[in-house]
Amino acid sequence: MAKAVSSRKALAKYLLLRLVLIIPTVWILVTVVFFFMRIIGDPITAAMGGRLPPAELEARKQAAGFNDPIIVQYGRYLWGLLHGDFGQTTDAQSVSTILVNYGPATLELVIWALIVAFAVGVPLGRLAARHYNKGADIAIRSFAVLFYAAPVFFVALLLKLVFSIWLGWLPIAGRASPQVQTLLESGVQTNTHIYILNAIQYGDAGVLVDVLRHAVLPGLALGLLTAGVFIRLIRINLLQTLRADYVTAARARGVAEKKVVSKHAFRNALIPVVTVMGMEIAMMLGGAILTETTFEWQGLGYWLSQYLLKRDFVAVQGITTAIAVIVAVASFLIDAINALVDPRVRY
Repeated sequence: MAKAVSSRKALAKYLLLRLVLIIPTVWILVTVVFFFMRIIGDPITAAMGGRLPPAELEARKQAAGFNDPIIVQYGRYLWGLLHGDFGQTTDAQSVSTILVNYGPATLELVIWALIVAFAVGVPLGRLAARHYNKGADIAIRSFAVLFYAAPVFFVALLLKLVFSIWLGWLPIAGRASPQVQTLLESGVQTNTHIYILNAIQYGDAGVLVDVLRHAVLPGLALGLLTAGVFIRLIRINLLQTLRADYVTAARARGVAEKKVVSKHAFRNALIPVVTVMGMEIAMMLGGAILTETTFEWQGLGYWLSQYLLKRDFVAVQGITTAIAVIVAVASFLIDAINALVDPRVRY
């Protein structure tokens, strides 16, 4: 009983510490992004310079508060963030509205990519470990290194070339066909902006199939990158676990090899995968910028690239800050799951 209470206290203390650390982490990221953007110049001049008369440009800067001292602008920006205000784009659109409308699209893409990563990485990692240094192991390791090293936009373009242009099996871009997109945005009772949920809510099999077909290539392009990491982690840790004393003891008791791998070794081999999930989600969000741009998947990554081209630094700053918050929260959740799975992490 005392041991269980001590374990719960350790878990609570660990989770509280990780939760508190989110605050300085996000603050540092927000501060770095803010001052980096201001070093480049004020957003009005960057976006509209050369297209407006000097007097009108100055008037807009004054109205937006960009003539105030930098520390005043910084304090005002932090105060706005605390109230959910991420600023406005140069076309007077709220960045918060962009986050609400297009953030779910990025979330949907990351979920598809994670499904691909687990579906490909876990079984191939197990297969490579079971056939250590044989042909299957060498082929799988080569596959993992290839997709981990290949730029995500190159993989995306290659998938489009093969499955969309040459074979014509899958759509070349977008989250859904134009007609289906209209139905999903306006023809459902609750618009979640997550098309798979909207399609299920709409209740038409054709609409659901259209959404799934559009998700295949973007999910593969981003998911195969992480699958390469999972393959190597599962393989290495499964090999180490299979050499552990308790696994040797299970074999000595006559436990079948298949059961030894699945019941005794595989569960422990999954712990490092959970540990690196936070970093992998951050990598996925970075890869989502290129993936969304390549497939015209209108999520945060796509619009971040568009606002960079427009030199709309307020929008870039707001979206980057939101992504930083998402990464920090995701890392906390992964740490919490890791602490529940592996008690050693709590101490």
